[in-house]
Amino acid sequence: MSDVYNHLVQLMTAEFGFEADEIKPDDTFNELELDSLALVELAMAASADLGVAIGDEDLSPDDTVERAAKLIEGKLAEVKGVNA
Repeated sequence: MSDVYNHLVQLMTAEFGFEADEIKPDDTFNELELDSLALVELAMAASADLGVAIGDEDLSPDDTVERAAKLIEGKLAEVKGVNA
């Protein structure tokens, strides 16, 4: 998995008490029982750690962890492209 995916898993273990092996790429946030408020907290933590803006509308309970990581990777690529 990507560095962003691994970072997202680390945030989820630190912020929400998951064990890393409990989280699979195709798990939805809904399946992991993370509600909209938890997703906002996760987005804020990822934004702060990775230096990229992740809005409330970017993540939904039906998204998978892998999709969230890919979305963040895309935002990081945009930021790097602007700063290049």
